Amino acid sequence: MSARDELLVLVKERSFKEGEFTLASGQKSSFYINLKATTLHPKGATLIGKACVEALKKATIEIDGVGGLTLGADPIATSVSILAFQDGLHWPAFIVRKEPKGHGTNQYIEGTENLKKGANLVVLEDVATTGKSALVAVNRLKDAGYNVSAVLSVVDRDQGAKELFLDQGLKFISILSIEDLKAKKL
Repeated sequence: MSARDELLVLVKERSFKEGEFTLASGQKSSFYINLKATTLHPKGATLIGKACVEALKKATIEIDGVGGLTLGADPIATSVSILAFQDGLHWPAFIVRKEPKGHGTNQYIEGTENLKKGANLVVLEDVATTGKSALVAVNRLKDAGYNVSAVLSVVDRDQGAKELFLDQGLKFISILSIEDLKAKKL
Protein backbone atom coordinates (compact mmCIF):
# COMPACT_ATOMS: atom_id res chain seq x y z
CA MET A 1 0.00 0.00 0.00
CA SER A 2 1.33 3.46 -0.87
CA ALA A 3 1.99 6.13 1.77
CA ARG A 4 -1.01 8.05 0.39
CA ASP A 5 -3.33 5.05 0.70
CA GLU A 6 -2.12 4.29 4.25
CA LEU A 7 -2.60 7.95 5.11
CA LEU A 8 -6.16 7.85 3.80
CA VAL A 9 -6.98 4.95 6.13
CA LEU A 10 -5.47 6.74 9.12
CA VAL A 11 -7.19 10.07 8.36
CA LYS A 12 -10.55 8.31 8.04
CA GLU A 13 -9.97 6.55 11.38
CA ARG A 14 -8.60 9.48 13.38
CA SER A 15 -9.58 12.78 11.79
CA PHE A 16 -12.80 12.52 9.75
CA LYS A 17 -16.10 13.07 11.60
CA GLU A 18 -19.64 13.31 10.30
CA GLY A 19 -22.34 15.41 11.97
CA GLU A 20 -23.19 19.12 12.08
CA PHE A 21 -20.24 21.50 12.36
CA THR A 22 -19.38 25.19 11.93
CA LEU A 23 -16.07 25.72 10.14
CA ALA A 24 -13.48 28.46 10.73
CA SER A 25 -14.89 30.18 7.63
CA GLY A 26 -18.30 30.32 9.32
CA GLN A 27 -19.75 27.84 6.84
CA LYS A 28 -21.91 24.95 8.09
CA SER A 29 -20.80 21.45 7.19
CA SER A 30 -22.03 17.87 7.59
CA PHE A 31 -18.47 16.70 8.19
CA TYR A 32 -15.35 17.90 9.98
CA ILE A 33 -11.70 17.07 9.52
CA ASN A 34 -9.49 17.58 12.58
CA LEU A 35 -6.23 16.68 10.88
CA LYS A 36 -4.17 17.34 14.02
CA ALA A 37 -5.25 13.91 15.28
CA THR A 38 -3.27 12.54 12.33
CA THR A 39 -0.45 15.09 11.95
CA LEU A 40 0.53 14.67 15.62
CA HIS A 41 0.44 10.86 15.46
CA PRO A 42 3.86 9.28 14.73
CA LYS A 43 2.57 7.08 11.92
CA GLY A 44 0.46 9.93 10.54
CA ALA A 45 3.39 12.37 10.58
CA THR A 46 5.57 9.83 8.78
CA LEU A 47 2.94 9.06 6.14
CA ILE A 48 2.20 12.75 5.58
CA GLY A 49 5.91 13.44 5.14
CA LYS A 50 6.30 10.60 2.65
CA ALA A 51 3.16 11.43 0.66
CA CYS A 52 4.00 15.14 0.49
CA VAL A 53 7.60 14.55 -0.58
CA GLU A 54 6.40 12.18 -3.32
CA ALA A 55 3.81 14.71 -4.53
CA LEU A 56 6.25 17.63 -4.46
CA LYS A 57 8.89 15.69 -6.38
CA LYS A 58 6.29 14.94 -9.08
CA ALA A 59 5.39 18.64 -9.27
CA THR A 60 8.91 19.39 -10.55
CA ILE A 61 9.19 22.77 -8.87
CA GLU A 62 12.26 24.27 -7.24
CA ILE A 63 11.93 24.04 -3.45
CA ASP A 64 14.15 25.72 -0.86
CA GLY A 65 11.80 25.40 2.11
CA VAL A 66 8.38 24.23 3.30
CA GLY A 67 6.02 25.62 5.90
CA GLY A 68 2.87 27.57 6.47
CA LEU A 69 0.57 29.36 8.83
CA THR A 70 0.81 28.22 12.43
CA LEU A 71 -0.70 25.95 13.91
CA GLY A 72 -2.02 23.57 11.29
CA ALA A 73 1.07 23.60 9.09
CA ASP A 74 3.65 23.28 11.88
CA PRO A 75 3.76 19.48 12.29
CA ILE A 76 3.36 18.99 8.54
CA ALA A 77 6.34 21.23 7.78
CA THR A 78 8.51 19.32 10.22
CA SER A 79 7.43 15.95 8.79
CA VAL A 80 8.00 17.03 5.20
CA SER A 81 11.38 18.57 6.01
CA ILE A 82 12.61 15.44 7.81
CA LEU A 83 11.33 12.98 5.20
CA ALA A 84 12.77 15.12 2.40
CA PHE A 85 16.14 15.15 4.20
CA GLN A 86 16.03 11.36 4.46
CA ASP A 87 15.49 11.36 0.70
CA GLY A 88 18.56 13.54 0.12
CA LEU A 89 16.68 16.84 -0.24
CA HIS A 90 17.30 20.04 1.74
CA TRP A 91 13.90 21.60 2.46
CA PRO A 92 14.12 23.46 5.78
CA ALA A 93 10.85 24.07 7.61
CA PHE A 94 9.52 27.52 8.46
CA ILE A 95 6.52 28.85 10.38
CA VAL A 96 4.41 31.89 9.54
CA ARG A 97 2.86 33.43 12.64
CA LYS A 98 -0.65 34.86 12.70
CA GLU A 99 0.67 37.86 14.64
CA PRO A 100 4.26 39.10 14.90
CA LYS A 101 6.27 37.79 17.82
CA GLY A 102 5.63 40.20 20.69
CA HIS A 103 9.25 40.39 21.79
CA GLY A 104 12.78 39.97 20.49
CA THR A 105 12.77 40.45 16.72
CA ASN A 106 8.97 40.86 16.38
CA GLN A 107 9.00 38.72 13.25
CA TYR A 108 6.15 36.99 11.45
CA ILE A 109 8.29 34.21 9.99
CA GLU A 110 10.34 31.72 12.05
CA GLY A 111 13.13 29.70 10.48
CA THR A 112 14.38 32.38 8.10
CA GLU A 113 17.95 31.69 9.23
CA ASN A 114 17.73 28.45 7.24
CA LEU A 115 16.40 30.09 4.07
CA LYS A 116 18.38 31.95 1.42
CA LYS A 117 17.27 35.38 0.29
CA GLY A 118 14.52 35.02 -2.34
CA ALA A 119 14.10 31.30 -1.58
CA ASN A 120 11.51 29.26 -3.48
CA LEU A 121 8.96 28.13 -0.93
CA VAL A 122 5.96 25.83 -0.77
CA VAL A 123 3.17 26.73 1.63
CA LEU A 124 1.67 23.75 3.42
CA GLU A 125 -1.90 23.50 4.72
CA ASP A 126 -3.58 20.75 6.70
CA VAL A 127 -7.11 21.16 5.33
CA ALA A 128 -7.93 23.60 2.51
CA THR A 129 -11.47 24.96 2.36
CA THR A 130 -11.56 28.47 0.89
CA GLY A 131 -7.76 28.88 0.87
CA LYS A 132 -7.80 32.20 2.70
CA SER A 133 -5.65 30.99 5.63
CA ALA A 134 -2.90 29.68 3.38
CA LEU A 135 -3.09 32.86 1.31
CA VAL A 136 -2.20 34.86 4.45
CA ALA A 137 1.02 32.85 4.67
CA VAL A 138 1.69 33.25 0.92
CA ASN A 139 1.33 37.02 1.14
CA ARG A 140 3.48 37.37 4.26
CA LEU A 141 6.23 35.33 2.61
CA LYS A 142 6.05 37.36 -0.60
CA ASP A 143 6.15 40.59 1.43
CA ALA A 144 9.32 39.28 3.08
CA GLY A 145 10.96 38.77 -0.33
CA TYR A 146 10.42 35.04 -0.85
CA ASN A 147 9.05 33.34 -3.95
CA VAL A 148 6.03 31.09 -3.35
CA SER A 149 5.28 28.79 -6.25
CA ALA A 150 2.83 26.29 -4.76
CA VAL A 151 0.44 25.45 -1.97
CA LEU A 152 0.16 21.84 -0.84
CA SER A 153 -2.79 20.73 1.27
CA VAL A 154 -3.05 17.32 2.88
CA VAL A 155 -6.83 17.41 2.40
CA ASP A 156 -8.77 19.50 -0.11
CA ARG A 157 -12.43 20.05 0.88
CA ASP A 158 -13.04 21.19 -2.72
CA GLN A 159 -14.74 24.42 -1.65
CA GLY A 160 -12.78 27.01 -3.62
CA ALA A 161 -9.17 26.82 -2.39
CA LYS A 162 -7.81 25.36 -5.63
CA GLU A 163 -9.43 28.09 -7.72
CA LEU A 164 -8.15 30.82 -5.38
CA PHE A 165 -4.56 29.58 -5.63
CA LEU A 166 -4.69 29.13 -9.39
CA ASP A 167 -6.04 32.70 -9.71
CA GLN A 168 -2.98 33.84 -7.72
CA GLY A 169 -0.65 32.04 -10.17
CA LEU A 170 0.18 29.29 -7.69
CA LYS A 171 0.25 25.55 -8.27
CA PHE A 172 -2.12 23.66 -5.98
CA ILE A 173 -1.35 20.13 -4.87
CA SER A 174 -3.52 18.02 -2.60
CA ILE A 175 -2.79 14.59 -1.21
CA LEU A 176 -6.38 13.63 -0.35
CA SER A 177 -9.74 14.96 -1.48
CA ILE A 178 -13.04 15.09 0.32
CA GLU A 179 -14.28 12.46 -2.13
CA ASP A 180 -11.52 10.13 -0.93
CA LEU A 181 -12.65 10.57 2.67
CA LYS A 182 -16.35 10.19 1.94
CA ALA A 183 -15.86 7.02 -0.13
CA LYS A 184 -17.07 3.94 1.71
CA LYS A 185 -14.37 1.70 0.22
CA LEU A 186 -10.64 2.30 0.26
